Amino acid sequence: MSEIEKIQLAKDLSICRILNGMWQVAGGHGQIDHDSAISQMLEYNENGFNTWDMADIYGPAESFYGDFRNELEKKKGKDELEKIQGFTKFVPNPGPMTRSIVEHYIDQSMKKMNVDVIDVIQFHWWDYNDASYIDALHQLTKLRDDGKISHLALTNFDTERIQIMTDNGIELVSNQVQYSIIDQRPDVKMASFCKKHNMKLLAYGTLLGGLLTEKYLGATEPTRADLDTYSLQKYMNVIDAWGGWQLFQELLVTLDEIAKKYDVQIANIATRFVLDRPAVAGTIIGSRLGLSDHITQNTKTFSLKLQNDDYEKIKSVTSKANDLFASIGDCGGEYR
Repeated sequence: MSEIEKIQLAKDLSICRILNGMWQVAGGHGQIDHDSAISQMLEYNENGFNTWDMADIYGPAESFYGDFRNELEKKKGKDELEKIQGFTKFVPNPGPMTRSIVEHYIDQSMKKMNVDVIDVIQFHWWDYNDASYIDALHQLTKLRDDGKISHLALTNFDTERIQIMTDNGIELVSNQVQYSIIDQRPDVKMASFCKKHNMKLLAYGTLLGGLLTEKYLGATEPTRADLDTYSLQKYMNVIDAWGGWQLFQELLVTLDEIAKKYDVQIANIATRFVLDRPAVAGTIIGSRLGLSDHITQNTKTFSLKLQNDDYEKIKSVTSKANDLFASIGDCGGEYR
């Protein structure tokens, strides 16, 4: 068994470099059974995958995490709770962001998650034209100073907006963005900004919702009816913008060749590629709890070391693709 890779996201916060993503429990990814989900969360934790990514808008995700904490404490004692990390997101509708409004939502998340302090709040805002996001961050800063939150972070903000935040004295540990072999937009501006301001990136979409796997190697282009999860539908759109199915097949062939060299799978190569980017603290890999299990596969990523010639082979394909930064914009542009 490979050693679990960890990283210090902050001085007092060590996380697993593959985070368990909980978007899938929100719907559109198959029927998730509560008890099966909690059981598998305990299994992930037992194998060292102890960092969880969720959101207030991910259906029952926060409540699942709270129930998982209850079960973990029953089975292993209260000390075990100190070894897990729960990241959630605050995703309000744009509008006034007073102390009472922000605190109300944070209190709700704390109650569902069964925590006295939220490890990391990752803030998302839908409308840049409404500058109340700065007010929200000031209120979140006060809640952090009051001890309800340990660290503040972001989800899907662009470099321009994060510059405004830092100019306003907001302290942030990370920004969660779409980052994969085919979507390398963070390399354009975001990564260098993060290095300068001592921030890290948390990457999602690294496996394109499962499209970057052997299942689609040599496959004919799926129809929309074939794409039976929200993730597959979303990332098929990214492939279309990037260069289309034929070029994607060329990439899968290349990744498969590299994977066979190391006796791993395409997903391991795709994950390692992103983890090796200097600004990246971790990748978020979705967990269809109770429906599929990627523990053994994900563990193999940690012992994998890609060589320069592997990167060159990948670049020989990706260099033929369209410029997603030009068509979509900076990180988070796809949401605005």
